[in-house]
Amino acid sequence: MAGAYDDRDGKIWLDGKLVEWRDANVHLLTHAMHYASSVFEGERAYNGKIFKSVQHSERLLKSGEDVDIPVPYTVEQIEEAKYAVMKANDLSDAYVRVLAWRGSGNDMGVASQANPVRMAVAAWTWGAYYGDAKMKGAKLDISKWKRPSPETIPCFAKASGLYMICTMAKHAAEAKGCSDAMMYDYRGYVAEATGANMFFVKDGEVHTPKPDCFLNGITRQTVLQMLKEKGITVHERHIMPEELAGFEQCWLTGTAAEVTPVSQIGEFTFEVGAMARDIAESYEKLVRA
Repeated sequence: MAGAYDDRDGKIWLDGKLVEWRDANVHLLTHAMHYASSVFEGERAYNGKIFKSVQHSERLLKSGEDVDIPVPYTVEQIEEAKYAVMKANDLSDAYVRVLAWRGSGNDMGVASQANPVRMAVAAWTWGAYYGDAKMKGAKLDISKWKRPSPETIPCFAKASGLYMICTMAKHAAEAKGCSDAMMYDYRGYVAEATGANMFFVKDGEVHTPKPDCFLNGITRQTVLQMLKEKGITVHERHIMPEELAGFEQCWLTGTAAEVTPVSQIGEFTFEVGAMARDIAESYEKLVRA
């Protein structure tokens, strides 16, 4: 499947029904288009099975609760919808996107309680998020934008509006020839990339930013468990910018990113080393088990 995302063959699940891909549309005055009143999940399927699918569905509902968008479907119904889309599009290895949003209705100001909550599920084939960086290591810019304080946004929800600064950060990074950008948090600590969590290696031990103001990714949690099972010491803590010079390896984790080594962040360089490669290979085996 290729081409513009609004002009493809296939089926999309929309509000309980499978519809033709090109017919999966919303009105211009949909509340989410104006006020970002939407939550979503990105998931990958391997060999016909969506990795940690139920956990993603549960997080969608929790995100909806956090931003006052009550998703009108159960986990079981969301699971059925995802696999119906996979089957309808004859997909076994795929990226699955579930989106819930405030539609058009009687409200068109900031408030949206009078508007229905709608949901859609789409799936398509999607290769490595960072291309050949999975082998060579991704190059990251350092963004001027910072992850905000939990007192200003519902930072633990996977809500569309929280990605606005991520989009701007990634655009700026791409203009410099980078794959992505690393972001600090509002206190100046190392936080995450625009859509992925971060891990660093020093002297055989792993250091990863404490997710106290950004999403604790499902892939991040998976990799933490893998490291524990391998007997590798992990430090979840606040990381200062000046520490970047002392780390030997780095990798990103995320559903789209999977496990991607990093070769450079700003002026700091990293080896695409044995631990990063081992974790990437182990993750690949796990999701296809």
